[in-house]
Amino acid sequence: MPKNATKKPISGKSSVRSKGLFNHLYFSFIGLLLLVAGVLLYIAQTSQEPVIKLPVVAEKPVEKPTTQAAPAFFVDEQQCIGCHHEQGKDWQGSHHQLAMQTATGQSVLGNFNNTTFKGEKDTTRFFRKDDDFWVNTVDGDGKTKDFKVAYAFGVAPLQQYLLETDGGRLQALGVAWNTERNRWFHIYPGQGVDFEDSLHWSKPGQNANFMCVECHTTGFKRNFDADKNSFNSQWNSLGVGCQACHGPASNHLLWRNKDDTSTAPINAGFEINLSKADNATQVDICARCHARRAPLSDDQKHGKPLMDAYLPSALTRELYELDGKIKGEVFEHGSFVQSKMFAKGVRCSNCHNPHSNELKAQGNSVCLQCHNPGGKTTVPGVDGAGLQAKNYDSPEHHHHQPGQPGSQCIDCHMPGKLFMGNDLRHDHSFTLPGPTLANSIGIPDACLGCHIKLPAKQVVEQYKTWYAQPQNATQDYARSLWQVRSAQPGAAATLFEQLESTQLASIRRATLLAELPNYPSQRALESSSKALRDPEPQVREAAVNVVAAQLPPSQRLDLLGALLQDPILAVRIATARALLGNMQQLGHFQSSFDKAIAEYETVQLSLQERAEANLNLAMLYQANGHTVQVEHYLRTAIDRDPDFLPAFITLVQWLDANQRMPEASTLLSEKLKKKPRSAMLQFTQGLALVRRNQPVAALKALREANRLEPENARYAYVLAISLQDRGDQKGSRQLLESTLKRHPENREVRMALVAQLRDEGEMQQMKARIEELKAINPGDPALQPSNLR
Repeated sequence: MPKNATKKPISGKSSVRSKGLFNHLYFSFIGLLLLVAGVLLYIAQTSQEPVIKLPVVAEKPVEKPTTQAAPAFFVDEQQCIGCHHEQGKDWQGSHHQLAMQTATGQSVLGNFNNTTFKGEKDTTRFFRKDDDFWVNTVDGDGKTKDFKVAYAFGVAPLQQYLLETDGGRLQALGVAWNTERNRWFHIYPGQGVDFEDSLHWSKPGQNANFMCVECHTTGFKRNFDADKNSFNSQWNSLGVGCQACHGPASNHLLWRNKDDTSTAPINAGFEINLSKADNATQVDICARCHARRAPLSDDQKHGKPLMDAYLPSALTRELYELDGKIKGEVFEHGSFVQSKMFAKGVRCSNCHNPHSNELKAQGNSVCLQCHNPGGKTTVPGVDGAGLQAKNYDSPEHHHHQPGQPGSQCIDCHMPGKLFMGNDLRHDHSFTLPGPTLANSIGIPDACLGCHIKLPAKQVVEQYKTWYAQPQNATQDYARSLWQVRSAQPGAAATLFEQLESTQLASIRRATLLAELPNYPSQRALESSSKALRDPEPQVREAAVNVVAAQLPPSQRLDLLGALLQDPILAVRIATARALLGNMQQLGHFQSSFDKAIAEYETVQLSLQERAEANLNLAMLYQANGHTVQVEHYLRTAIDRDPDFLPAFITLVQWLDANQRMPEASTLLSEKLKKKPRSAMLQFTQGLALVRRNQPVAALKALREANRLEPENARYAYVLAISLQDRGDQKGSRQLLESTLKRHPENREVRMALVAQLRDEGEMQQMKARIEELKAINPGDPALQPSNLR
């Protein structure tokens, strides 16, 4: 069963808060990161990167599913069980079937016998009224009220409860029932969550209509009414049923009721024939719920490629370790598609019974289907080339006592991590332990994580004694990514080398592409331009965003124009968004742009319950000249989520730019009174005061933003520039140097420091910084002789 996920912090800073509810969604929605980044950048920058033109190779169209005589629709799933007895028997009582249930005496596992749970900030009481289950808790206004439990969510190792609130909303309570220890607990322990916190059960981040019900029901529609700000959510059935994976079954039933069915396959009438689908197709089906991703519509689009319906996350710093293992709550997809097993054709159902959710074999036996003394796989469709004949289930291999920790394959190759307090999730990238590398670059490792009481050096030496240290692709990738993200000498060279590897998993290529803007050069532009023709849509989508980050709008069309007709929705709308600033020069791309930007608008309109989507709409209408709608959607975004500061800040800027400065100033001041510890608001206030020629007050606000969030390199950079303007060269230089030490990859800070050293006549130190840049990225345009004068 797909477990509940967490809300990703929107501040952009690293968060040490534990993750709990609803992280399926890769919270930055399509377009949010780019558009909001543009809003918050504040200081205009002109790209100096060279422009190149590469021929765009026409892509082979994606093979479309067989068309149906009529659009399929969902049917009563009992009709499926009528024929598919074995599958139905497996499914009964599974986590899929019980993923979401009406709250009844049979489904609710928690203790509602007038019991209380005392949290860090408030107390929650659980009780019953007749046959109904109720919770007395603090609402979003800080008032204690009674709420009826509508649904039980999940069965083990915890069960959450969805409470009915206004506007058809179902909100997930943060106090859950531990089904293993039979006690209540808070899924955000130690974080002091109260009614003002974005993690509070009453907030948009805990809204189940949007955040999770889709993956706990079959045939779900959010049915959000933007005018009424309410939901009329519906589903075909509670729980994850047959049609959640196989698609609507009406056409299949039509085939079944024909007189002669002998000439058609058993899956006739379905959009996807899962019995014959390759591993990529099957993994895409599972990824619709078992992935960190953003939705692109109110429809799973059965039978369509994954990225026609969702935008999966890359391996970002916040979500994944350097070697690609899980860090945040990301579920299984992102790690599994990195694995050598996926590359060899292994699919989810090779290890898991998709109907019962149980493993197909006990213990190590599931792995021994392929990794066995015979060196031959017993799984059809899996490429067994390279398998070694070896007894992997012996102490000679794992060096631990049978039956003890360390003797199971998952202990070393699928290390687990707890989410939501007690829910252990196993990493699915199936990596080899690597304590030597892990110890040197500071990432978790199975050996080091298990033997925490031993000195790391001792664990490393013992591992070397037991095993040889062959180079492998994952360790090369991890070492390279560490080198790139910490701006070590040779970083650019190793980044290009990794991107040119033909063996690199597509999600890793997409991740590395996102690092290119930190290493501008002719080769960086060539590399990202080449990736525009990659066969994998996640790589193409990433490449579009990277090209847009490297080139000004007027220089993007030649490279990006053809992707307006990409077969994948996520790529088309990313391209249209990237070309918004060049709408007057589209030429023969005008028609395809109009269609793609309309698709982008449709995506955002389908997500209007979210503040992020309303902000995206405001930015879209500002860019295409429909300015009358901008303020409406900005205010709607704030209404949807008053804590979503990017929308609030954009509104302040909009009012300021439209000669409504007093209104903008009042709004910002009132917000700061409510949230004085918001670094983002202090930063915005500082810049507003700069524009109003109030340098002393501006500097005070910028200092406060930097104090509240010292790890934010952008805040430090702007404060340093402000200190320079006020004549505090020493303070500016110290701040730039300390920031560069913490963020060596930040080119903006590095170039500001170089410029200050030049202006102060510190030529020897300036040259030392330039030599550092040469070692990191010798192709950087700033190193051109004309730029060093």
